[in-house]
Amino acid sequence: MNNSQQKSSVLPMAIVAILFFVLGFATWLNGSLMPYLKQILQLSPFQASLILFSFYIAVTFTALPSAWVIRKVGYKSGMALGMGIMMIAGLLFIPAAKTQIFPLFLLAQLVMGTGQTLLQTAVNPYVVRLGPEESAAARVSVMGILNKGAGVIAPMVFTALILDSFKDRVGTTLTQIQIDEMANSLILPYLGMAVFIGILAFAVKKSPLPELEQEEDESSEKGQIKEALAKPNLALGVVALFVYVAVEVIAGDTIGTYALTLGVENYGVMTSYTMVCMVIGYSLGIICIPRFISQPNALLISAILGVVLSFGIVFGDSESYTIANMILVPFGGAELPDTLLLIAFLGLANAIVWPAVWPLALSGMGRLTSTGSALLIMGIAGGAFGPVFWGLTSSATSLGMQGGYMVMIPCYLFILFYAVKGYKMTSWK
Repeated sequence: MNNSQQKSSVLPMAIVAILFFVLGFATWLNGSLMPYLKQILQLSPFQASLILFSFYIAVTFTALPSAWVIRKVGYKSGMALGMGIMMIAGLLFIPAAKTQIFPLFLLAQLVMGTGQTLLQTAVNPYVVRLGPEESAAARVSVMGILNKGAGVIAPMVFTALILDSFKDRVGTTLTQIQIDEMANSLILPYLGMAVFIGILAFAVKKSPLPELEQEEDESSEKGQIKEALAKPNLALGVVALFVYVAVEVIAGDTIGTYALTLGVENYGVMTSYTMVCMVIGYSLGIICIPRFISQPNALLISAILGVVLSFGIVFGDSESYTIANMILVPFGGAELPDTLLLIAFLGLANAIVWPAVWPLALSGMGRLTSTGSALLIMGIAGGAFGPVFWGLTSSATSLGMQGGYMVMIPCYLFILFYAVKGYKMTSWK
């Protein structure tokens, strides 16, 4: 691009960057909200997992309708509409907190997930198309770091605004007065978030963000889906992303709930530990791929690390603090159980999977690339089902929540299979 083109894309990319941060903030806030609601509403592990299920299941039901909405109203209006829905979701938390009715919290989460899906569908194309194609990967990586960086900050903000006042209540039986007090503390933060998102939606609608050209609507969409799924590297890639998002959400959003059962007072910030590891992994990927390591090998290492860490979590000693005493305590960090930190380390194993699977799955797709991309996006639904299986397994095993993490082992094994063989397959025969 020439200088004028570069300057013209600076403001739009800044707006898109802010939206990616907002998406990450609202998404990874679940890691703090889940144990907090578990404590207030006295939820079982399975019930607590429904908080995540109701958020991520929205992708399954609203991904294709979101594409239809954007075709009707355009990308820019689609962004504003998505944030408008997110604002409504934030306001729904107010009656949910006042009544302490669990289904109302689930409805608020479902609406938040719906708004996020529409915003994601509208904002992602801007990253690729607002700039030269050859630097698109770099822009995607930067947006990914912003998203995960928001995941570091969101739990800290939640803890500072809400949890700090109730540290002394971890591991105690709450009275109704204490429950009311904790529930009511959610009202102002979510009202503030709703107002901020509403203002941002108005600003985006009035901003100089250029409208993207609409793609032609394909009349043979069903035929293209069938043709795309006939390619093993794409079909197996969809499954790989499904199980990847499942383990990513388990590692990021259940760590706080597990910390609560271990009596960790600052359970609300535990998601930040996982997100820091993801940001480190993301940065290593940007530096090392493909300069020092190929995408398939990076995926292979990620899968092996995931398997090893999963076994360590399930069979590790939750009363050992060896890791923390080596890498945290000497620098003024918290003394945390080994198993808890191993969950956080899963961020390193998870970071490279998404950017590695996409190009491998879309290799050789040609004219079916856009259809394949849409199918890969559907893999985000794994975030709905992974925590549910974790919750069910936690309730069914003698190891409790620690044993629930065994559901990640087959997920990483499938990613390992894809890294070794799946992406190379050109035929089902």
